[in-house]
Amino acid sequence: MKNMKNSGMMKQFMQMQKQLKQTQKELEKETVTGSAGNGAVQVILTGSQKFYDVKLDNEKIEGIKAEKLEKLFGQALSDALNKSRKLMAEKLGPLGGGLSGMKY
Repeated sequence: MKNMKNSGMMKQFMQMQKQLKQTQKELEKETVTGSAGNGAVQVILTGSQKFYDVKLDNEKIEGIKAEKLEKLFGQALSDALNKSRKLMAEKLGPLGGGLSGMKY
C-alpha cells in the first residue's frame, strides 16, 4: 500500500515539474516594460527577468543631465523588475501551492 502512495506522489511531482518547465518557457517569451520620467526611459525584461531592451524617448530626455538619466534608468529597471515578479507570481502561483496540496 505504501508503494502505491509513493507512486501517486511521484506522478504528481513529475506532472508539476513538467508544468513548471512549460511555465518557465512561457515566461521567457513574454515581456514587461518598466518606465520612468513619464516614459522618457523604458526598460523591457522578459517574464523570467532577463534583459530584453531599453528605449529612450529623444524628445523627453533632451536636456536631462546624466545623473538624472541614470536615476530614471534605475527607476525604470525597478519598475520592470516589479512587473516581471508579479507576472512570474501569477504564472507560477498555481504551481507554488502544489506541493502543499499533495496527498501523502
